[in-house]
Amino acid sequence: MTPENRNLILAVALSMIVLFGWQLMVIQPEMEKEQAQQAPLAEQQAAKKSLDSTQDVGTPMVVASGGVQATSAAGAQNYMPTDTAKRITIDAPLVKGSFSLQGARIDDIVLTGYRETLDADSANISFLQKTSSQSPFFAEFGWASSDANQPMPNAQTLWESNSDLLSPSSPVSLRWDNGKGLIFTRKISINDDYLITYDDSVASSLDGAITMYPYGLVRRQGTPSMSGLYILHEGPLGVFDETLDEQDYSDLKDAPAGGIKIETAEAGGWIGITDKYWLAALLPSQQNKFTFSFQSLSGKADRYQADYIDNSGQILAAGGAVSTQGRLFAGAKKVALLDHYKDELGIPNFDLAIDFGWFYFLTKPFFYAINWLFQLFGNFGVAVLAFTVVVKLAFFPLANKSYRSMAKMRILTPKLQLLRERFGDDRMKLNQEMMALYKAEKVNPAAGCLPVLLQIPVFFALYKVLFVTIEMRHAPFFGWIADLSAPDPTSIFNVFGLLPYSVDFLPPFLQLGLWPIFMGVSMFFQMRLNPAPPDPIQAKIFQWMPVFFTFLLATFPAGLVIYWTWNNLLSMAQQWYIMKQVAKSS
Repeated sequence: MTPENRNLILAVALSMIVLFGWQLMVIQPEMEKEQAQQAPLAEQQAAKKSLDSTQDVGTPMVVASGGVQATSAAGAQNYMPTDTAKRITIDAPLVKGSFSLQGARIDDIVLTGYRETLDADSANISFLQKTSSQSPFFAEFGWASSDANQPMPNAQTLWESNSDLLSPSSPVSLRWDNGKGLIFTRKISINDDYLITYDDSVASSLDGAITMYPYGLVRRQGTPSMSGLYILHEGPLGVFDETLDEQDYSDLKDAPAGGIKIETAEAGGWIGITDKYWLAALLPSQQNKFTFSFQSLSGKADRYQADYIDNSGQILAAGGAVSTQGRLFAGAKKVALLDHYKDELGIPNFDLAIDFGWFYFLTKPFFYAINWLFQLFGNFGVAVLAFTVVVKLAFFPLANKSYRSMAKMRILTPKLQLLRERFGDDRMKLNQEMMALYKAEKVNPAAGCLPVLLQIPVFFALYKVLFVTIEMRHAPFFGWIADLSAPDPTSIFNVFGLLPYSVDFLPPFLQLGLWPIFMGVSMFFQMRLNPAPPDPIQAKIFQWMPVFFTFLLATFPAGLVIYWTWNNLLSMAQQWYIMKQVAKSS
C-alpha cells in the first residue's frame, strides 16, 4: 500500500472521527444543556392553567386556486373553551385511544404494540396527544368554502354520532347541520393497523352553487426532543411530484409568513410529521392535485403544521352533494407496512418516511435481507452475524486479491526499507525503483485499499438499518444485549455492572461497554496482520486508531458494533490463511 493510499484511508478515518466526535462532544452536550434549561419552564407551565394549555387556533385561512380565500374553522378566534364533549373510544388491534365529538379531531392515539422502555410495566407509546394536553398533537380533516357566510366544521363543532366505539368492525358515522342550508356527514373507519379513513360528504339545500375545498392537517405543539444526529430526519416531511421534501422545525420558524407551500404538477402525494420511529401522515386522494404546505403558527408556544388543500375544489350545486376521502396514518414506521400501502393505495414513495438516506439502494435491501434471516433464525443479532457472512462472501474474490497483495507487501517490506535508505534523498529515483520492484514481484500496492473503501458504504448502510428501522428497536441478542438498536449498556468503569453504582454521569463515549472493547481488540490484532507503514508518524496514528474507534463506537448501536467485531474476526481468519499460503509459495 503506497503512502498516498494510506493517506486516503487515513483521511477517510479521520473524517469519520471528526464528524462523529463533533456530534458526540459538541452537539449532544449542547442539546442536553438546552433540555435541562427547558425542564423547569415546562414544569412551571404544567403547574398553572394558562391560556396556552387550552389555546387552539382553528385552521388558518387557506387560499385555494384562483385566489379564493376560504375560512374553514375558527378564523381569528384564538381561544377555544375546554373540551367537555363526549369522546368516542378507539379500539383496534394495534391502537387504543379516543376522539372528541367537539371537532372530531384524531387527538388520542396509543400504540399498544410498543412500550417506552424494555421494562415490562413500562407505558405504551402515547403518540397523538389530546388538544387539552400540554403538548397537543392531532390530525384534522374538513372543508373550506368560497362563501365566507357559510359556517364550516371547525374545532368547536359538536357532531352527532351513531356510536360510542370506533373499531375495525364498527365505523362511526357523524352528522352536523350548519343551519344555513348545508348538512355535513362523516364516516370514520379504522383498519387492523394504523390507518384511519375519513369519508366526508356535504349535501346542499341552497338556491345557488358554491365551491368546496377539502383539506387535511396534522399539527403539533411544542418542539419534541430529538436524537440530534445529522443522519436522521425528524420533523415535517412529504412527497410531492414523487420527490421527498424534508423540513426541520427550525426551518419552519425561519420561514416567511404563510410557511412553505408546494403546488404539485402531478396528482397525489402525502405530507406529515415524523419522529424517529412514529409517523403521522395525511394521505389525500391520489387522483387530485393539491397545494401542500409546512408552517410554524404564531402564538406563545411553538406550533407546527403540515397540511394540504384541494387545488381546484368541488362545485356543490344547488340541491346537490359532494364527497371526498382522506386518510391518516398514525403509527409505527414498519417497512413492510409502508410498502404495502404504497402499492395498495398508490401512495408515491411512502416508504421514504423511513430515513434510509443516500444509500437507499443498499439500506432497504439490507433490511429485507436481515429481516429474512431473522425469520429464519429468530434472533436479529444472529441475523446480523449471518448477514455479515453473506457480505464477506460477496466481497470474497476482491478481498482475496487484496489480502494476497497485502501479504506480498509485507514480504517486500524489508526490500522497500532498503530502497528508502539508498534513495531517500532522491524522491524520483526512489519511486522508480519501488515501481520496478512492484512490477518484478507482480504486486499492486493499491489493491489492499479497494475493499476498505468499498466497505464504507456497506458500513453506513447497515448503520442506517440498525438506527432507523423500528424492527430493530428493542430487539434482543444474547447476554446483556437486550436492545440491538441501543449502545452496549455495560461499562468498564463499574466493571461491567459488578460494582453497585451507575456511570450515567459520564459522557456516552467514555462508558465503554464490553462489545466496543471486543471490537477495539479485534481491530488491533487485524492491523497487526497488515504491513507496517514506513512513516513513523503514520505508524503511530495507525497504532492508536483502534483506541479511537473503540471510544467512537461506544455510542453506536450494539448491533453495529457486533457486526464490526464479527467482520474483523472473519477478515483476520481469511487474511491469516492467505498470508500462510503466500508465505509457502514464496
